[in-house]
Amino acid sequence: MKTYSEQLLLAVGAKLDAIHAATSTPILYSEQALKVLLPSLDQLKCFFLSHDFASQDEEIAFFKHIKPQFVYRLIYYNEVYNIEMGKPQGGEKAIRKFLHHELGKLQQFYAENQSFYKYYRMGSSYLDYIYFVRNEPDISFTLDSSYFHADQRFSTPHDYKTAKIMANDRLQEYLETELQRLDGRTMPEEKADRQLLQWTSSKVSLVELIYALHSEGAFNQGTAALKDVAQFFEKIFDVELGQYHRAYIEMRLRKNERTKFLNSLKERLLRRMEDADG
Repeated sequence: MKTYSEQLLLAVGAKLDAIHAATSTPILYSEQALKVLLPSLDQLKCFFLSHDFASQDEEIAFFKHIKPQFVYRLIYYNEVYNIEMGKPQGGEKAIRKFLHHELGKLQQFYAENQSFYKYYRMGSSYLDYIYFVRNEPDISFTLDSSYFHADQRFSTPHDYKTAKIMANDRLQEYLETELQRLDGRTMPEEKADRQLLQWTSSKVSLVELIYALHSEGAFNQGTAALKDVAQFFEKIFDVELGQYHRAYIEMRLRKNERTKFLNSLKERLLRRMEDADG
């Protein structure tokens, strides 16, 4: 299941990259992306329905990590399409108000799902057997109304909510970029006259560190968007990370150590402590 899903996701990623390379118009690329994602999700579902999980852990991994990777992209591009189609015609002031309203909807979602949002950001797992297993839903836990309309064979109480959080992260980046464009500015790129520290390890190692810190919720009480964290590190170290999302996928596909850099950090720190205890 994992191998099939990863290969399908890589194929989807390649198609989405090609779409973005061909057009930068949001309505066009979101519409084309949806045409790629919908049949891909159907492919995943068909394969899933013919597959028997060897354990509950495998089922949890699918609904917690694999399925949301497809669904969040579908949610994101659908939202981008709807936002672009819904933009008012009243000039920049009206558009800015509209975009801020859309950002407010994201914050409302976070507020309404604060408990699960913290659970997700902290990388917790103690309730996975409830959130990501196909059992009779426990109504004492907050459920999306969409769950009751979903195919129960292919859904759990919180796999959609997980995808929604992931989609909202990207949607926040998109909306903030649109607001910056209206203001006629880009993210600050000022460089210090003298850069005291330079990142001399690999860019992939930096991406691994960024994803780890973001997963830990280490910035802004766990509410910082991944893009903001990446841009912060790009600025302070004066590096260009490029397609860091692709680098993350490649890390996940590593045959041996998926967290090679983080493992090395831990080993070296422990060795330093042992030497100091010496």
